[in-house]
Amino acid sequence: MKSYLAAAIQMTSVPNLHKNLAQAEELIDLAVRQGAELVGLPENFSFMGEEKDKLSQAEAIASETQTFLKKMAQRFQITILGGSFPVPVENTGKVYNTTVLINPNGEELARYYKVHLFDVNVPDGNTYRESSTVVAGKQLPPVHFSENHGNIGLSICYDVRFPELYRHLSDKGADIIFVPAAFTAFTGKDHWQLLLQARAIENTAYVIAPAQTGNNYGRRLTHGHAVIIDPWGVILADAGEKPGIAIAEINPSRLEQVRRQMPSLQHRVFS
Repeated sequence: MKSYLAAAIQMTSVPNLHKNLAQAEELIDLAVRQGAELVGLPENFSFMGEEKDKLSQAEAIASETQTFLKKMAQRFQITILGGSFPVPVENTGKVYNTTVLINPNGEELARYYKVHLFDVNVPDGNTYRESSTVVAGKQLPPVHFSENHGNIGLSICYDVRFPELYRHLSDKGADIIFVPAAFTAFTGKDHWQLLLQARAIENTAYVIAPAQTGNNYGRRLTHGHAVIIDPWGVILADAGEKPGIAIAEINPSRLEQVRRQMPSLQHRVFS
C-alpha cells in the first residue's frame, strides 16, 4: 500500500437518471483533477425519487449505472466505488440496494447488497420503509485486497449503526472502509459524524463516507457532510452542505502508527 489521495463525492441526486450521471461525472472529473486515485459516490447516486418510480425504472437504472461506472473508471484510470443503485431481484418485484467497486480497467472487484434496511419512523414526521421495495442482502460485505490502495471494505448507509458488521470487515483485514450514504437531515445532524468516527476509531481504519445532501425530491432532505476520517477519528476532509468533494490522503504510515500506539484490536477478549 502506498500513500494516495481518495475522494468522497457529495451529490444532490434527483429523480432523473441522466441528470444524476452528468452531475456524478462532473464531480469525478473534479476529484481526478485534484489527484484522487480512489473515488467513492454516495448511496442512490444515480437515482433518488419515489419508490414506485425507482422500481419502474430499475432495469434501466441498473444497466446504465454499471456501464457508467466502468466507463468512468477506464476514462479517468481510477478505482471507483459506485455508491449504491437498485438492481432488480428476479421474481420479487423488488431490488437489491447495491454497491460495486470497479478498477481502472473497468473490471468489477467487489459487490455488496445492503443487509440492513432503513425501516424507521423518524421524529421529524417522515416514515421510511426501505424493505417495501428492497430485498436485504444475505451476505456479509466483502473486503477487497489491493497492493496499491490497501484492503477496502464495503458497507452502505444504515449499516453504520451496526458495529458488528464493521468488526467483521476489521477481522477480514480492512484498512479503508466505505460508507456511502443518503443520511436523513434529521438524524444526520446528531448521529452521522459520531457514528463514522466511532467506526474509524474502534477498527483503527480510514473511513470514506460519500453523501447525499439537500432536497432530493418532495420532503426528502439529506444531511451532506461527506467526510474522510483517519484511524484516530480525525476528520481529514468534510464536503459541507453543498454538492462537491471531500479529498484527503490515505497514508499507510499513519495507519501503522495508530495501530501501533493503540493496539486495541489485539486486546480483544470476546469475538
